[in-house]
Amino acid sequence: MATLLPTAPIFKAYDVRGLSPSQIDAPLTRAIGNAFAQFLEGAPIVVGRDMRETSGPLSEAFIEGARDAGSDVISIGLASTDMLYFASGRLNRAGAMFTASHNPAQYNGIKFCHKAAAPIGADTGLRAIQEAVDAGRYINAAQRGALESADMLDAFADHVCSFIDIANMRPLKVVADTANGMGGLVVPAVFERLPCELDMLYPELDGTFPHHPADPIQPENLVDLQARVRELGADVGLAFDGDADRVFLVDDQAQPVSGSLTTAIVADRLLSGTVGETVVHNLICSKVVPEVIASHDATPVRTRVGHSYIKQVMADTGALFGGEHSGHYYFRDNFRADSGLIAAVVILAALSETDRPLSELRQPFERYVASGEINTTVPDPRAVIDVVASRMGSGQWAAAVTDTLDGLTVDMGDWWFNLRPSNTEPLLRLNLEASSAELLEEKTAQVQALIDDISAAR
Repeated sequence: MATLLPTAPIFKAYDVRGLSPSQIDAPLTRAIGNAFAQFLEGAPIVVGRDMRETSGPLSEAFIEGARDAGSDVISIGLASTDMLYFASGRLNRAGAMFTASHNPAQYNGIKFCHKAAAPIGADTGLRAIQEAVDAGRYINAAQRGALESADMLDAFADHVCSFIDIANMRPLKVVADTANGMGGLVVPAVFERLPCELDMLYPELDGTFPHHPADPIQPENLVDLQARVRELGADVGLAFDGDADRVFLVDDQAQPVSGSLTTAIVADRLLSGTVGETVVHNLICSKVVPEVIASHDATPVRTRVGHSYIKQVMADTGALFGGEHSGHYYFRDNFRADSGLIAAVVILAALSETDRPLSELRQPFERYVASGEINTTVPDPRAVIDVVASRMGSGQWAAAVTDTLDGLTVDMGDWWFNLRPSNTEPLLRLNLEASSAELLEEKTAQVQALIDDISAAR
């Protein structure tokens, strides 16, 4: 084979991602497809893609490489990532999804999973795939794999709706901002089954993202949705990312609902009437999440940040549900995979049952105030974390309870913070939560000053 682009810049902890075509092109994805099929020992694969301009050619090359190595391939064409995970579970095949999620138009990438949507990360296959590509181990099997196409959209929409009782839903007015991403395909398919009036912003599939970035965790990308909710007097607004596996909510007063708050509300509904269940949450979720879980005599399990960790812990514990502050929500009955659409319809069902607006439904869960993620550029994030850790347990930090599950978490009782290094950049990520806005402001400034002082001294 011809010399390929280097793999080091694009193989990440959970997926493959980079600029296309300068870092990811068709010859490279053909080699990756071949290596993936080798890793699977020729087992069948299902492949989906998003609406980015490069996703078609890249996925086609990947499929050819996988077929060369002997894997049969089912292509489901345009899909959201959660639709690909559903297809992996329903068809019991390993999967590959071509998307760069919320990243800008010039990016692309691949998310992988084992059959039944089981996660594949750096330690569970990605490194082996990368090593095969780097070594030039491209094989041509004696029997080339077959290729067929399948339309999974209706089956996926039915699956999403199976999580609620549609017959008991009241009519709701919903605005969905799909940001020209894959939500434009899957959201209408789900909502045509629901007694809802759906208004959509930017539903056209356009991988150039002409209106705003498909990254709903950034407040500036919610502005259009908030204005539309106000204009229409809608019950709720839904903001999806580019591959539509994440969702962020806006209530009837056009106020954002955090991922932690959504996790708490979904957990509260799913746990109602259950006995002895387990729910997983990552360590930067609000304290309200484990409190809500425990209130149902269920077991909260705290994990590291990242979908591969959440999914593995869900498998190990048999957890009913899992949530991340970043807007990923995982369901046992969804092959333990994440789906923003399932979370959205569960919230809509909760609204229907309570006959209260979301601005009221959320109030019992709003017990704390959070900083959001604050990023600081430092030369050596881990070294700064080590110094912060060494200060704990004495002086003003005498009451600190610490752990190092993921970075450093420091709990001071009525406030806590977590420091984590970025996997890809020289950034230190701070998340802080407190019992009041005043305490939040004071303690955020205090911890940020500590970080700045340590960084300046190095």
